[in-house]
Amino acid sequence: MCGIAGFQGDFKKELLAAMSSLIAHRGPDDAGDYITQENGTTLGLAHRRLAIIDLSQMGHQPMWDPSKSVAITHNGEIYNFKQLRGELEKEGFQFRSSSDTEVLIALYLRYGADMLPLLKGIFAFAIWDRRSDSLFLARDQVGVKPLYFCEYPRGFIFASEMKALLADSRIPRELDPQAVQNYLTYLWCPAPRTMLQAVNKLEPGYALLVQNGRIQKKWQYYDLPYDQPIAPLSEAQAVEELQTHLKTAVSRQMVSDVPVGAFLSGGLDSSSVIALAGEQHPGVLTDCYTSRQKDRSFFEEGFVDDWPYARKVANHLKVSLNAVAVGRDMISRLEKMLYLLDEPQADPAPLNALLICEAAAADGLKVLLSGAGGDDILTGYRRHYALCQEKYWGWLPLSVRKVLAAAAARVPVGGPVGRRLNKAFRMAHSPENQRVAGYFHWNQKSLRNNLYSAEMQNRLANADAVEPLLESLARLPDHVPPLNRMLYLEGKHFLADHNLNYTDRMGMATGVEVRVPLLDVDLIDFCARLPLSLKQNGRTGKYLFKKSMTAYLPADVIWRKKAGFGAPIRTWIKNDLNDRVADLLSARSLNNRGLFQPKAVRELIAADRQGNIDGAYTIFALLCIELWCRLFVDKPLTPRQG
Repeated sequence: MCGIAGFQGDFKKELLAAMSSLIAHRGPDDAGDYITQENGTTLGLAHRRLAIIDLSQMGHQPMWDPSKSVAITHNGEIYNFKQLRGELEKEGFQFRSSSDTEVLIALYLRYGADMLPLLKGIFAFAIWDRRSDSLFLARDQVGVKPLYFCEYPRGFIFASEMKALLADSRIPRELDPQAVQNYLTYLWCPAPRTMLQAVNKLEPGYALLVQNGRIQKKWQYYDLPYDQPIAPLSEAQAVEELQTHLKTAVSRQMVSDVPVGAFLSGGLDSSSVIALAGEQHPGVLTDCYTSRQKDRSFFEEGFVDDWPYARKVANHLKVSLNAVAVGRDMISRLEKMLYLLDEPQADPAPLNALLICEAAAADGLKVLLSGAGGDDILTGYRRHYALCQEKYWGWLPLSVRKVLAAAAARVPVGGPVGRRLNKAFRMAHSPENQRVAGYFHWNQKSLRNNLYSAEMQNRLANADAVEPLLESLARLPDHVPPLNRMLYLEGKHFLADHNLNYTDRMGMATGVEVRVPLLDVDLIDFCARLPLSLKQNGRTGKYLFKKSMTAYLPADVIWRKKAGFGAPIRTWIKNDLNDRVADLLSARSLNNRGLFQPKAVRELIAADRQGNIDGAYTIFALLCIELWCRLFVDKPLTPRQG
């Protein structure tokens, strides 16, 4: 729901209009702004509305309280707003609309910043308090909704998307070398860094207080609860409690004054969300959408055709299913994808999401439920299984583990088995936290270091890409087991900085809000305390989730092998993207940018094409970084279509 932007400091009204225009795609239903000079500084708030709750003009933003003391610009949904409203009404608060945004204003007037722990939803908002000449900004607990900001000599500026900040030509465009390293290592960048030194992402579960255009306070009001002790639950107890939490989570997120649809891959996560939505709110869920690959290159790289499973689930649950064809023509949308993402995330999965959201929007839908998050809170990725296998070799002496790591580095990586062995053991000699973080790396440190230009190598001499994840792990007590440490990183970084970022952007680009019931904070809290064997049981990930859904879904859907959601990048790099590689990664282009050595990049491309290394995603990352720079650094930003 919506896009927000604003500033406090030495700014002009024209900038606010330009910022609003750059996020117009986030809110096609309405637009509003407010600008004033208070105590020598200019305060501006802008809002682009996607109307989902209270479709009337009473939901217009920026929204004021009755006394005109407080104004808010809000992006997202507060799922428990009716409960909160009822409690406020008992205290004498009166409401003019049926919107959740008005409840946020009342909560702020009642509790101030202490309102944040009361909220269950997806949100990013800024509240202007005229009484204290202050801005109060916050982002939801798990980072479903984005929020970027910049504090610089001119003042403080913020927006739902970084492109809106860059409407101000005075914001420095210097690249952050450590962010470049992160995008090359992970394909995403841990918050708060972005590609630009001057711009930050507000981390999930964080808030800011700004006065006179300067940040006075930044604090964390929520963290993923993996520091809790494991609950002594039997399997039967856990199944019953998980079902209750799942039903509550899905039911909460069905609140809407417009029709609700859903992604349906035919996998456990999306199928479960749809099954429970149908049980809790019969007839409310309208259309479901799935992707259907239309060329063989997808299957040659191990992607599975979701269509037969999605169709089986749709028939079983009696919902309408729409298939969206995906193929190599997707790659023509690469520039559009990176523009929407604001970040050079080298993953083609957003293109699938974009096509599905476009189809839903064409059918008149504004809300889609997603199954995102199941793998991240209940296990489901191969790295979870690989980490659990360390118990069979992690006790070995360091000297032996060094031999394992060296042997893994020599394993041929032309096929999936070789790639997995290489990834499982290449950091076998490292300390435990480094091994946990290392499973998120897409390539080896030696390969990355070889690619950097001499200047970049100097600037990165004291920086290691693993440090942001190690800093996060350092927050956890020593008693937290490795699997929960990995799940902490999944939620704190992989979800927030990658999956949720592209999910939000692809949806909002088409005027569709994507909701993620499996990331309900109460559900996360419960799953964090589960016995590890109920998450990863031998080779079976999401074990408890699967057991809990046996009464709702066909067995072959529940127990099917996990399928990827992406595109055949390894094939595309060698074929469909060949011309883009030649242009974006030419010696002239690389020398002009100054980030990477042309000779090393050329050798990487050759080795990948000869099958000596698996370098496709690293090459794609290099390509995306250069294309992002051309979009966001080399020329002024303008709204893009198509």
